[in-house]
Amino acid sequence: MSRPTYFDKYATIAFERDAQGILVMRLHSDNGPVVYTPQHHADWTGAFYDVGVDRDNAVVIITGTGDTFIDDIAWDKDAARPLQWEDVHAEGKRLMRNLLDIEVPVIGAVNGPATIHAELACLSDITLAAEEATFQDKPHIPFHTVPGDGVHIVWQELLGTNRGRYFLLTGQVLDARQALDWGVVNEVLPRQRLMPRALELARQLAALPPLTRRYARTALIQRLKRLMDENIGYGLALEGLAAVEMIAARKEMAAK
Repeated sequence: MSRPTYFDKYATIAFERDAQGILVMRLHSDNGPVVYTPQHHADWTGAFYDVGVDRDNAVVIITGTGDTFIDDIAWDKDAARPLQWEDVHAEGKRLMRNLLDIEVPVIGAVNGPATIHAELACLSDITLAAEEATFQDKPHIPFHTVPGDGVHIVWQELLGTNRGRYFLLTGQVLDARQALDWGVVNEVLPRQRLMPRALELARQLAALPPLTRRYARTALIQRLKRLMDENIGYGLALEGLAAVEMIAARKEMAAK
C-alpha cells in the first residue's frame, strides 16, 4: 500500500496507516496539542475529503496530541463584512459534510479536554474518551458568538433538545463520566488504554467484508447528513450576521 500524497499535505494533521487500512489522524499544532487557528479549519476540511475518497482506508481514528483533544484557540480571522464571512460559511459547510462523507467507520479517541470542535470526535460511529476528557462548546456563547456552525445540530442530537440547548447556552462542561452517562461517548478509559482500545475496535471493524463495513457506515450516518444539509447553512448565516454586527459595534465603541 503506497503512501498517499495527502499524508504530507496538511501541516496540522499527522497521518499513519497500517497494513489493514486503519488510518490514524492525529490533530496537532507543531506536533504538540492543538491551538486552534483558521489553518486547522482549512486543513481538516480538505483532509476529510481526501480521506473519504481514498479507497485504501478501511477504518479512520481521529485523536488529538498530548493531553488535550482541542482546548486552546488562537483564532484571528475577523469577518467585518458578509463577503469575508462567506469564506467561513463555505468552508464550515464542507468541513461537516466531508467528515460525514467518509464511507468507512470512524472512531473518535478523545485524549483530553475537547472544548473546541468537540463534535469532530463526537460525530464518530464510536467515541472513546480518556478519564481526563471534558466536553464543552467554548468558542460560541462564552465568546458571545452564535452556535451555528453545526454544534447546534450535533449537541441537540446527542444530548436531546433540552439538554443540548442548555449545554450550548450556558457553556456547560461535561466530564468524561457524565458524557458516558448521557450517551456522548461509548467508553471511558485510562489515557494509556485509549489508543490501544481504539486500535482494537478498528481491527475488529477492518476485518469485516469491505461492503459490509462501508455500507454500514453509510446507513448509520444518513440521518446526521440530512440534519446537516437542512440546518448548517442557515446556522452559519445566523452566526455570521451576529459576528459582523458585533465587530461593527466594537469599532463604534472604539471610535468614541
